[in-house]
Order: sequence, then structure tokens, then C-alpha cells
Amino acid sequence: MSEEIINRVAQSKLLSIDLEEILKPDEVVVFDLSEYLFQGLILREKDFRAALKALDSSVYENKVVAIQCRADAIVPMWANMLVASKLQPIARLAILGTETEARREQIRRQLESYDYKELHDRMVVVKGCGNIPEGEFAMVEFTKRAVPEVRSLMFGEPCSTVPIYKKPREKRQPLP
Repeated sequence: MSEEIINRVAQSKLLSIDLEEILKPDEVVVFDLSEYLFQGLILREKDFRAALKALDSSVYENKVVAIQCRADAIVPMWANMLVASKLQPIARLAILGTETEARREQIRRQLESYDYKELHDRMVVVKGCGNIPEGEFAMVEFTKRAVPEVRSLMFGEPCSTVPIYKKPREKRQPLP
């Protein structure tokens, strides 16, 4: 009298999303303007332009670059513009800000390019275990974009989920 074990998770209509499969983080490199300050205080245009011209750009090739000044100095706006113009053709992404801000911008852009139509009116579980840089930020950004499409959104594993969102009944389409 042995009963067949039925895997209800496998039979469910849940769509499991692993953000590690969507997000492909690149290395973040910092371009620190403080390295170009004269006496650690001011940025001389002529010297700075010469330093940029001689810059080994291979360090920034296909990388995410955070442009910042770690020193307590006033940096003219044109300096950041010069750096951006130098990095634009070689870096994958260059932003003015911290390493964290650069990672977050990359996550935002990758999630913007994801096709959320495949989630339309489906029950979705976002896997909770993973090693995504800025994971909480990524979860929030994904949630903001997924909620308009999904029937329900859950966090965790299909066998143990935490409900996050459920579309009101009048907006739902019948399950096929």
C-alpha cells in the first residue's frame, strides 16, 4: 500500500525567477579625481588634461566606472565632464558617484531591459537565496517593475514562500 509521492511544487503554475540569472554584475572601478589634485587641494586644467591624455584606458575597458573625488576638495564641473568624455567610448557604464551608486545604476539598467511581459498575470516567486551585489536594492527594483504584470508575487522558494503582492480579484484574468 505505497502511495505515489506527488511533487506539487513541480505541478504548480508558479514561475520561479532567479535574479542571479538576470543580473550580470560587472567589476566596478573607481576613477578618483583626488589623484589629480595639485597639493591635494585644486585641479589644474592644463595638468589634468595632460594626465587624461596619458591615462591607461585599458583599466576602464568594459567596466562600470564610478567617477568621484575622495578628497575634501572643490572639483569644477568640467573635470567630471572631461573624465566622462574620456571613458564614454571604452567603459560599459560611467557614472558620477560611489561604487554602490554605480552598482545600483547597473542593476537598474539591467532590470529595465528585462522582458516583464512573460510575467503577465502569472504567479511569480523570486528566489531569495543568492549572492547578488546590492541584493535588497535589486529585489525592490524588480518588484517595482514586476507588480504591474504579475497575478501574485512571492519571495523565497516554491516550497516556502512569503507573499509580497496579490493583484485584486477584479483585475485578474482566469487561469488557462
